Amino acid sequence: MKAYQIGDQAGLQSLTAVERPDLVAGPGMAVVRVRSVCLNHRDIKILSGRYGVRRAPERVPVSEGVGEVVALGAGAAGISIGDRVICAHFFTWLGGPFTPAVFASDLGVTHDGWLAEQLLVPAAALVPVPAGLDDAQAAPLAAAGLTAWNALVEFGTLKAGNWVLALGTGGVSMFALQIAKMHGARVIITSSSDEKLALARKLGADATINYRVEPEWAAAVVKATGGGANLVVETGGQATLSQSIAAAAPNGRIAIIGALADQTTEGLPNFGTLIGKNLTLKGIAAGSRAMLADFVAAADANDLKPVVDSTFPFDRAADAYAYLESGKQVGKVMLIVRGTHADLRS
Repeated sequence: MKAYQIGDQAGLQSLTAVERPDLVAGPGMAVVRVRSVCLNHRDIKILSGRYGVRRAPERVPVSEGVGEVVALGAGAAGISIGDRVICAHFFTWLGGPFTPAVFASDLGVTHDGWLAEQLLVPAAALVPVPAGLDDAQAAPLAAAGLTAWNALVEFGTLKAGNWVLALGTGGVSMFALQIAKMHGARVIITSSSDEKLALARKLGADATINYRVEPEWAAAVVKATGGGANLVVETGGQATLSQSIAAAAPNGRIAIIGALADQTTEGLPNFGTLIGKNLTLKGIAAGSRAMLADFVAAADANDLKPVVDSTFPFDRAADAYAYLESGKQVGKVMLIVRGTHADLRS
């Protein structure tokens, strides 16, 4: 089979195309023939050696995709050959509360991921894809989408009429926008690009803020929402957390997901506001198989169409990585591993 591996992790140029033997399904395992995959920002960090410890150079990257089951090992249950499937990248977290043990079983990090023609994963981890969702709808769900679902629905207990603040226009933020609108909530999006903000409004954002025009964007959020956001999807990290705290409404919740903004060595100048507003902060580490199954059912019922900015063929994986690193995208960057897609970039 054709695959990519992460090499010496010295940057995007470390991504290496290789040929490998076809995979074999051992007891309880499934071999999935990969159809489409989506990139996440952590895939870039892994290639640069900036995502925890360096990994084995032969590791196959990428955490989410969609494929069809082509082989099952002895004792594999709950799934059938021919099923289209996706999988949460913490593949041993089937349900229940989070435990740090899930980090030991992480597709694309500790174990070979989706950027290959085949994937080997426990059958119990797989979630069937309903016929109503095509590959472009299914492939982006299991990492960025699941993280947003966990943040808004599982942790955020999202309600109709709530104000949701999402930072930026990447995969998690665009899913947060769509999931919030599915639940009747209102959404405010920040970005440095008026063009991206215009697209966010077309997708249903109720308010948008260009943080280069309004660097004190927290005050603008409070004004636009009439008191602050009930739920903040915090993807920037330490560099934006202070303003996210200021932008939150009393009794608000802040879901801390990433660190896409620059790092800061300063403490939070408004630390006391956490108590003054009775805020709840929680780190969000993707989600479980049970959460993903709930999200897939909701996506099917609402005909959710994830925001896919660009699609590349499998043999142009390096170009897809470079495009994601450029920051030009709104939503997801997808690669077609098997089959064709009408809007492949030239």
